Amino acid sequence: MNKVKSIKINAVLNGLRSVLNLLFPLITFPYVSRVLSVNGMGIYNFSNTYVSYFILIAGLGINTYAVREGAKFRRDEEKIRSFSNQLFSINIISTVIAYLLLILTLILFHSLSNYVSCILIFSLQILFTTIGTEWLYIIYEEYAYITIRSIIFKIFSIALLFILVKTPNDYLIYAGITVFAGVGSNILNYIHAKSFISIKFTLKINWNYHLKPILIIFAATVATTIYVYSDNTILGLLKGDYDVGIYSIAVKIYTIAQSLLTAILTVTIPRLAFLYGQKLMVEYKKLLRQVTDMLVILALPAATGLMMLSKEIVLLIASEKYLPSVTSLRIISWAIIFSIFSWLFSDCVLIPAKRESYIFKSTLITAILNIILNLLLIPHGSYNAAALCTVISEFLVMILNGYFCRDIIGPIIFSKSSMSNVCTSILGCFGIIITCRLIMQITNSFILVIILSVIISGIIYFAILIILRNAIVINYIKQYLTRMKK
Repeated sequence: MNKVKSIKINAVLNGLRSVLNLLFPLITFPYVSRVLSVNGMGIYNFSNTYVSYFILIAGLGINTYAVREGAKFRRDEEKIRSFSNQLFSINIISTVIAYLLLILTLILFHSLSNYVSCILIFSLQILFTTIGTEWLYIIYEEYAYITIRSIIFKIFSIALLFILVKTPNDYLIYAGITVFAGVGSNILNYIHAKSFISIKFTLKINWNYHLKPILIIFAATVATTIYVYSDNTILGLLKGDYDVGIYSIAVKIYTIAQSLLTAILTVTIPRLAFLYGQKLMVEYKKLLRQVTDMLVILALPAATGLMMLSKEIVLLIASEKYLPSVTSLRIISWAIIFSIFSWLFSDCVLIPAKRESYIFKSTLITAILNIILNLLLIPHGSYNAAALCTVISEFLVMILNGYFCRDIIGPIIFSKSSMSNVCTSILGCFGIIITCRLIMQITNSFILVIILSVIISGIIYFAILIILRNAIVINYIKQYLTRMKK
């Protein structure tokens, strides 16, 4: 298990898994958005959001902490086994606490009565996420198994969806299929993990070593979750299921686009944590620079393209009855850039550097501002205001996280090559805007607009980067040509 795996292969595998996560809603959501009522979608999304808070409690920040610390121990079989058993046991305890709190809220808050059944179905995610121990697979960079597992369960789930979801009231069945598709296979994770490490519950836990960093990361994650999900929660409480249903379309599409970009980050986190933990700073900064440059090249055009094709994508993913979400999607699309770089600063720099307390500070400030903004703006602007609050929050947390790791990330992002990379990417985005506008004048078919815009604007974008001698793109072309000659 100590064999070093290729980051490029892992990126491809994790990218494939992200594409599967992309295809699942792309295939299923147009169907369910037409079959289910807007109110049904509102109940589905509110329940999913509500349960996410308890998934957070059960997770306790263990996933992030486990990857950072476990990456240092993965070459020592005895240490990694002891470490994994302790982390798994802490996770079991936090899961029990999460379920007790969930049941208590369902008993105390009568306003949740309409959501109880859907909430209980989604609550299965709490247990299956814990036993899935996906952090162990990330530590060992075992993305092949996770990808294969995802393919099998996604295909099976799609079949179940078309067979079982038939009427506007089948949102509970859809919730169950969503849980099955997302975490149903996690029991296989626990079984398969025994092939390279035996995990079991233990009471021999070094609380003094683990508890403080876990709780700091947990507190930061809580603050992040508050500003990520407070818009949905406050929108549901102040406006109702219809507004949540409309807004959920914009968030769903935004999340799909974001997940493709985060696939690049996810596979580099354990490697960066390992390099930083071993004090291999030259190698660490080299990899961090590569990741940063790649994100600039991909994040800017992704946000631009999503903004330009918002109407067409909504029509493809949902239907005409969800067109009010177009403006929200155009607004929230810009949050992609800010959220990606915020995550880069936190998970790739601050976490490996053991500066999780700074992440807590930045996310706490952002969460407070986000709640205030949502309470002030949603009554007047509804789902569009919620989208704007998300963009502002993501921008603020990016700035704060960047400030707290400025000594490490500053020389990288403010270098001459990085600034040149940003400038050429921005100019390339103007090519995307012009291309999309021209194609929209040629055809009224939203499907053709999407297909032609993605293909042609992608070609135009990279052509502009090549003409402007973007160092990153030129370097990849040279590497490809060298391999072809061999």
